[in-house]
Amino acid sequence: MFDLVALVKTAGYLGLFVIIFAESGLFFGFFLPGDSLLFTAGFLASQGYLAIGPLIIMLFVAAVAGDAVGYLFGKKMGPRIFSRPKSFWFNPSHTEKTRTFFEHYGPKTILLSRFLPVVRTFAPIMAGVGGMRYRTFAIYNAIGALLWACGITLLGYLFGNSVPHADKYIVPIVLVIIITSVLPTVWQIIKERQKK
Repeated sequence: MFDLVALVKTAGYLGLFVIIFAESGLFFGFFLPGDSLLFTAGFLASQGYLAIGPLIIMLFVAAVAGDAVGYLFGKKMGPRIFSRPKSFWFNPSHTEKTRTFFEHYGPKTILLSRFLPVVRTFAPIMAGVGGMRYRTFAIYNAIGALLWACGITLLGYLFGNSVPHADKYIVPIVLVIIITSVLPTVWQIIKERQKK
C-alpha cells in the first residue's frame, strides 16, 4: 500500500496534478490511487500542508483534462485499431458495439465511471472509440470531475477540520475508501463469470 500522506507531501500540487491527469485518461494510469489520494490531499489541506482553494481547482482541471485526452486518443486511434482485419486480438465489430453502448449509456457511464477504479481510466478512451458526441462527453466529464475530484477532496478537508485527532483515523478511512471503490468492479466481474 502506498504511504499516501508521504506521497502527497512529496508530490505537491504538480505531482498531484500529474497523477490525477494520468489516472483519468492515460492507459498506464489505471493503477494509481485516485479516490484515496484525493481524500488524503483534502485531509492534508485541513492540516495546513496545502491550500484547499487552489488544490480543488487544480484537481478539477487535471481530471477534466485527463478525460479529454483519453477521449481524443480513443477517437483518433480506436477506429484505426478496430478497423483492422479480424484476428485473435482485433475484431471490427467491437467498434460498432462500443458505439451502440455509448449512444445509450454514454452520459451515465462517464459520470459513474469516475468512482470506479480502472473503469475511470478506460471509459473516456472507449467514449472516443465509440464516437460519443464531444459536447455531451465534455458536459458529463466536467460534472463527474466536480463530484469526484472536488467532492472527495472536500470530504477529506471537512473530515480533517471536524474530527478531533483526525490523523489517527486517516489510515483506516483510506483503507475503507479503497475497499469500497474496488468492490463494485469486483462484484461485476464475479457476476459476469457466474453468467458464463
